[in-house]
Formats: sequence, structure tokens, C-alpha cells
Amino acid sequence: MNFKEQLIEKTKEANQILQGFLPAEEGFPESLIRAMNYSMLAGGKRIRPILLMESYHLFGASAREEEAFMAAIEMIHTHSLIHDDLPAIDNDEYRRGKKTTHALFGEALGVLSGDALLNYAYETVLKTVCTWDAQRVPKGMRALQILASKTGVYGMLGGQSVDVLNEKNQGSALTEKELDYIYLNKTSALLEAPLMAGAVLAGASEEEIKGMEQIGRLTGLAFQIQDDILDQTSTTEELGKPVHSDEKNQKVTYVTLRGIDGAAAEVQRLTEEAVSLLDSMIQKRKQESGAGEETGVFLRELLLYMALRKN
Repeated sequence: MNFKEQLIEKTKEANQILQGFLPAEEGFPESLIRAMNYSMLAGGKRIRPILLMESYHLFGASAREEEAFMAAIEMIHTHSLIHDDLPAIDNDEYRRGKKTTHALFGEALGVLSGDALLNYAYETVLKTVCTWDAQRVPKGMRALQILASKTGVYGMLGGQSVDVLNEKNQGSALTEKELDYIYLNKTSALLEAPLMAGAVLAGASEEEIKGMEQIGRLTGLAFQIQDDILDQTSTTEELGKPVHSDEKNQKVTYVTLRGIDGAAAEVQRLTEEAVSLLDSMIQKRKQESGAGEETGVFLRELLLYMALRKN
């Protein structure tokens, strides 16, 4: 089975897991829950839950303790997309080729469904971890702490706030250092979180957890810079969302600062560094635990796919 076939199968598996954690559309908040579920089921590559699953398996675990965390990271990610699309921020009407949540359900439910998904992510994990025995609970709480810190004011939301100010100020004074801050927090942190959480749940060492954090950091930067490139070179049909939005919103990006060729060179450099670090970790796993030849192969291909994707 080649990488694309594996990715399709793992995406299906992730979708089945996510659906099992979604709330029932009933009761007085039915409209809110429908908006939440619409956003969760509106498509997407499920990269983050798959990263968490692959990190978990890389370190030899197979108890399926990662599933609630897979659902949670996708809920958090989807919450961020709902809010990104709101009129107060990007004001986009299409996401993944479909109407955005606020465009379909109205701005009020757009705000509330994003809030609800963020909270429901933590509800989902806590409900699961509270059923674990005392020996496993510390791993679950450490993984939850990682999800919370990487997606809060010192992570994703902090990066998003600076990005919004960049847009409102028309990016006139933004430096590359400030842009890196936005990308490292808005994008990298949300890739670091699943890689680290999967490693924690699998019982990885502190050195290995730090290694997964660095892989997420590098891959996230490459991923976001590639997004800058695709915003200029792709089409709405290919991306499933509007293109040239950075130019429309007068945002400073890596393409603005370095041009398309310079940005592409940085994507290549970051990706090579991330893959080299992962290769070292895979080799160590094989030497220490006798892991098979397939260990980490799909994760390696996934990192390359994410950074060098065309849509």
C-alpha cells in the first residue's frame, strides 16, 4: 500500500473515531450542536489527529488510549477555523469547498459553536481520563496540559491575536521575527501538541517528547510558509478556500518578505531538518526496542506531504 492509499485509510479511521465523540443533535441547544457537528464533518485532511495517532504508535503503544485526544485536537483545530472565518477576522464564506459555519448558521452561532468546540475538546478528554486507573491518569493529565498550553494564550490563540493585529494594521511594521512568532504559535503549536501528546500517552522519554516538539515546530513553520505560497499560486478549486486572501487583507507573509522562490527554499530547509530529526528518533527506536522496518515510515512521508503539498 503506497502513502496515498495509507493516508486515505488513516483518514477514514480518524473520521470514524471523531464521529464517535461528537454530541447528539438534540435538546434545546440542538442548533448549536448542529453547527458544531457541521464544522467537524465538513471535510479536512485530519492531519492533527493522525499525527497524534502516529506519534502514539511510534513509541510502541497500542492500547487505543489516544482516541479521545485525537478527537480533542481536531475539535480545537476546527474551533480555530470557525473563528478565523468570522466577519471580524477573515470574513470568508467558504472553507474546504463548503459554506463556512457563520455563512450557513449565522454569525452568532458561528461564535458560539467555535467556543463550544473548544470547551467540548477538554470535556471529551477529561471524561475519558476520569475512567482510567490511577497509574494511567498522570499520562492523560500531562497530555491534556500540553493540548491546553499549546492552544491557549501562549500558543495558538496568542499567535492568532498577533496575526489579527497584523491584518488590522495592514502589516506595515511587521518584521520577520514577529511573523515567525505568529507562525510558531498559530500553526506550529497545533502540530507540536498532537506529536507531544501522542508521545506522552505512549510513555516516551522526556528527550523523545522534546524531539517530537521540535519536529512539530519545524514542520509547522514549513506548513504555514507553504500555505503562503499556495495562497499566491493555487486556485480556489484546488484549495477549497479563497486564494489571494493575504494580498486582499494586505498581510505580510514569507512570500511578501522573501518572494516565492525564497519562501520555497525555506520550506525545503525546514522540512529536511524535521525529517532528519525524525529519522534519528526512528533509528534509535529500532536499536533500543527492536522495532520493525515499517516503524515511522508513514509519519516520515506525512511530514513531507504536509510541507510540500500542492493543495
